[in-house]
Amino acid sequence: MNISVNSEIGRLKRVIVHTPGHEVSLVNPELKDQLLFDDIIFEEDARREHLDMIRIFKAAMPGDGEVLEINDLFLECFQQEDARAFFVEELVKRLSEENLHTIEEELLQLQPGELLQFVIEGATPAIGGFTMLPTPNLLFTRDLAAVVGDSLLLSRPAKKARLREAILMETLARYHPHFAGVRDNIIKIGEQESIEGGDVLVVSDRVVLIGMSERTSFSGLMKATEKLLENGIEHVLAVDIPKQRSSMHLDTIFTFCDDDECIVFPPAITERRDNVVALSYADGNIINQSMPSLKEALEHFLQRELTFISCGGAERTNQFREQWTDGANVFALAPGIIVGYERNTNTFRELNRHGYRLMNQHEFIEEFEEKEFDPGSQKIAIKFIGHELCRGRGGARCMTLPITRAN
Repeated sequence: MNISVNSEIGRLKRVIVHTPGHEVSLVNPELKDQLLFDDIIFEEDARREHLDMIRIFKAAMPGDGEVLEINDLFLECFQQEDARAFFVEELVKRLSEENLHTIEEELLQLQPGELLQFVIEGATPAIGGFTMLPTPNLLFTRDLAAVVGDSLLLSRPAKKARLREAILMETLARYHPHFAGVRDNIIKIGEQESIEGGDVLVVSDRVVLIGMSERTSFSGLMKATEKLLENGIEHVLAVDIPKQRSSMHLDTIFTFCDDDECIVFPPAITERRDNVVALSYADGNIINQSMPSLKEALEHFLQRELTFISCGGAERTNQFREQWTDGANVFALAPGIIVGYERNTNTFRELNRHGYRLMNQHEFIEEFEEKEFDPGSQKIAIKFIGHELCRGRGGARCMTLPITRAN
């Protein structure tokens, strides 16, 4: 399988998702903060909303496109004894506080489905009397890794609640045949550092953005930058963003929707100055260049003008409200073809003012599900219902891990 991503907006061909399962119903309100959720989610509605989102993807993708459920990939991977052994060893070592060494032999004897249930839900009937917290954040597959060109950057989460997901993703990268082509280009950072996929945006085959956020440390950013520059990226733009829950990743305040158009949360993007540093190689050393703003940095390195479209429109209150509900976190299916939560009405009005045809999920699916979708030169902003999904604090980009886009 060819794995390659050279932009945020290239035609989507393969993407990894996780339709929420029983793990979201195991989030106790008293533990929701520890599990990184702001609210509890109703599983049945969340599943329906997520499956509707996937129908949009399938209608927009080319005939050979694939939407891959990550649980299916895990189960395929766990058919290999070596993969299960690696995973259990890493689980026991990296989650030492869980005392998993006491059941290590039992874990090794589990069937693939039982092992996956134990890891995601925190328990399995096959091992009685031993429980952990669930992993509801698996919904946000974006944060597990980032395909940058022909490299696979593995995330190292900042929060313990997501460590099991990182181990699962590393196991996939090492053992699943889908990743054989990038196995020699896997980028890992150190155990004391952190970086998450929501902070990594592939601008072009030469330029990458990395946010220094609540979840991505300075050292993690620098180690990832070093490896990306070694692998052929020419410029990494490091963007310092507010270290707070509402802007936990760069993609919560900034995403691409077309070659020269982006959706931005103005208070954290257009109103900030001197928070971008361009990193590149010169004579074998990483050099840095301070940039006055993200817009000016991107225009300098892309050699073209960009339009920044305001999340929430012109009204400041609407900007804050709709950023909170992921108005700036859209996902591109092709250049100018984007998906986002319907509830962000002011953001969609702003997109319409910039020439986007607005369609809801039903209209788009009805028109294109039974015939080949040709993006052409049109611009479409597709609205889908995500009232339950939104409670998890992540939008369409957060819930997707693209592994192949057309160049």
